[in-house]
Amino acid sequence: MPFPPWPGPETNASRTWYTNRMRPDEETGAENLVRVAGGRLPDEPGGSLRSALANAIVGVMKQYYGKGPTAAKAWILDDYVFVVLDGGLTRNEESLIADGKEDVVRSYRLAFQETMTDVMQGAVAELTGREVLTYHSQIVFHPMRAFEIFVLAPES
Repeated sequence: MPFPPWPGPETNASRTWYTNRMRPDEETGAENLVRVAGGRLPDEPGGSLRSALANAIVGVMKQYYGKGPTAAKAWILDDYVFVVLDGGLTRNEESLIADGKEDVVRSYRLAFQETMTDVMQGAVAELTGREVLTYHSQIVFHPMRAFEIFVLAPES
């Protein structure tokens, strides 16, 4: 099933519309994303909130990029969630980097992360039980690391 055409100027509503239709056969909820990465939910034996957060982000990468990172770790500090992902470049991204086009890979990754904002923030909000106010993604290449930073609403 091909993706629907982009609905027009980018807005939160258009991004949500597109993201919700990107993969209608796959669920974007936190539980599904954690399962895609082979993880456990916090309330399951051997599960923890930190590992569920890391696995949910890995699940996004696997489900939507087609390849996940080789390692991931999450930290929670006050109103912040930090997730660091190691590895996970696709072959075409590796080829672009080998050709000196890191800026192209970074631009693509950051643009795609903007498209995935609702999925990423939704998973973190669902797992933490807190609203995610904003989110930022960044990538570096030597060594390859991606950083996902979420700002949570203060606890009530």
